[in-house]
Amino acid sequence: MSATLTRDNLAETTLRLAAAGIPNPQREARLLADLAAGNEGRFADYLRRRCAREPFARISGQRGFWNLDLAISAATLDPRPDSETLIEAALELLPDRAARLRAIDFGSGSGALLLAFLSEFPNATGIGIDRAAGAIEVARRNADAAGLVARARFEACDWCEAPLGPADIILANPPYIPSHHIDALEPEVRHFEPRAALDGGADGLQSYRQLAPVIAATLAHGGFAFIEIGQGQAIGVEIIMMGAGLESAGIRRDLAGIERCLTFRQGFLAEKSSN
Repeated sequence: MSATLTRDNLAETTLRLAAAGIPNPQREARLLADLAAGNEGRFADYLRRRCAREPFARISGQRGFWNLDLAISAATLDPRPDSETLIEAALELLPDRAARLRAIDFGSGSGALLLAFLSEFPNATGIGIDRAAGAIEVARRNADAAGLVARARFEACDWCEAPLGPADIILANPPYIPSHHIDALEPEVRHFEPRAALDGGADGLQSYRQLAPVIAATLAHGGFAFIEIGQGQAIGVEIIMMGAGLESAGIRRDLAGIERCLTFRQGFLAEKSSN
């Protein structure tokens, strides 16, 4: 039991969290107590915020992702384990960990995808692009904390306007939730995630339509793009990306069995047609 919670206080805190609809309330009570580190005023504030459905990761300002401890802020998405599926797909298709690859992360947020990728490929370099200047500040801090600042650059700009040059690897987790679905999401998401990072337009596919020509123009011959999708979006996104000239190169499911990462390759169609 946490040293900052008596048995009675633990029971009371657990009941308050349960009444607020928090899953695993006893575990959350212990986490909040550990975070407060014995400061009763701080603990009371954390408990109030969690009962208002602010996610624990946002209260702590930290999220574990892949092999990294990342800072997050109101300007960034709280990176989910689902997104690690993109890194798993990359590791499966790119067995040479020593390869000198150049990566681009579109919609980089906290830098989670790019930094996780670079941590696995020690000779790779990359650039993260995000419209939110606040997210770029957080990503730069995370790169520094991870010892990757020499290989990772983050720029605040629209991905359609960034002068990027060719990339061997593209990573992207664009907004993909249909606009009319956002208000029905759990409070932790609809109230605390940046809406611009969620809203994928009327059908959830608007960002993919914007990204497709950018990826096709940026991805080097033989390069791979690893793109996160929402549930049930695989066919729609494949049609959009293949319409831009990219070749589908696989699909990977997350731990819940949901199709989560689509992989596309540049130059594969041209190779086949020339043989």
